[in-house]
Amino acid sequence: MANVPILFYNSGMQDKDETLLPGQRLRARGVASNAQGRFEGHERLAVDDGWDIPHEERLVATEVRVESPRSAINYVKSPDLGFDRSINPYRGCEHGCVYCYARPSHAFLGMSAGLDFETRLVARPGIDGVLRKELRAKAYQVAPIALGTNTDPYQPVEAEYGVTRSILQVLHDCDHPVTVTTRGTLVERDLDLLAPMAAKGLAAVAVSVTTLDAGLARAMEPRAPAPARRLAVIRRLAEAGIPVRVQVSPMVPGLTDHELEAILEAAKAAGAGSATSIMLRLPLEVSGLFRDWVEARFPDRAARVMARVRDLHGGQDYDPAFGTRMTGTGIWADLHRQRMEKARARLGLGRGVVALRCDLFRVPGADARQLDLF
Repeated sequence: MANVPILFYNSGMQDKDETLLPGQRLRARGVASNAQGRFEGHERLAVDDGWDIPHEERLVATEVRVESPRSAINYVKSPDLGFDRSINPYRGCEHGCVYCYARPSHAFLGMSAGLDFETRLVARPGIDGVLRKELRAKAYQVAPIALGTNTDPYQPVEAEYGVTRSILQVLHDCDHPVTVTTRGTLVERDLDLLAPMAAKGLAAVAVSVTTLDAGLARAMEPRAPAPARRLAVIRRLAEAGIPVRVQVSPMVPGLTDHELEAILEAAKAAGAGSATSIMLRLPLEVSGLFRDWVEARFPDRAARVMARVRDLHGGQDYDPAFGTRMTGTGIWADLHRQRMEKARARLGLGRGVVALRCDLFRVPGADARQLDLF
């Protein structure tokens, strides 16, 4: 850090790139740190120069910027994922989950994996038109598109921007298979699209439930729906005939892992047909953010939690090796796997993602709002 220049900001300017000013308040945020991203060439340090700032301006608010997308489908080659393509309607996520493995992706935008990730969001309206063009390409080969693999497609800003809805509309209209992973309640709004697709074998939804403890959920996932509300979402989706998988993720060793069976039982009672679980992942900046959080929130068990995390990842906070990065290794990983298998068998829950049809796809027509060049 010795060679990194430091930029000082005047509190009267209220520059959006500054870190927290003295006295600034956080409400329902996952982290309190906003260290600069790993690719930034400057370190920002906010200094209060004495100018009075109105009380209401002290609260850190959510800012949404709009991006004109040049591409829609993101092709992935990770061998341990159950999909090969995804779409990201948003960058950053207001849910503010402290453990979110997607936080480091904000560094590619020149922003922090800390508060920036949950307060400086990027919406991608118009991506539906781009998607339509990509699906019309002669070389396109159909396979399920995954929504919600990086940040939540049904985070609160979706209510205003409707980007996820626009994507689903395109996929619905051309009978293209889609999987959705979310912890947001706004997915209920789109039952009119998802239910008909599910009836054709074209859609499935995974709902993430990390804990049944509302207080713990509020601390870990400050702007995400409460656990009981997520179970209600599972019930609503199941009643609409949509295959629902409960995603017990991330499982935090020493903090939430004792709830595994209770979560699976509650999800089954709500209508979930299958279940999966992923162990806590702490890549790059997430490691320090989570460690600071657990030490501040649970000082009595922080050392045990972090020791268990390292046991799962070969003595490190995180091991990115394909095949084991989401399960961990060693005795605790084996125990978790055995518990998961026994609970699934007892409850009659399936193992993973349902197979979706790819043979119904129809090449979409041109967007009526755009003119063809020829």
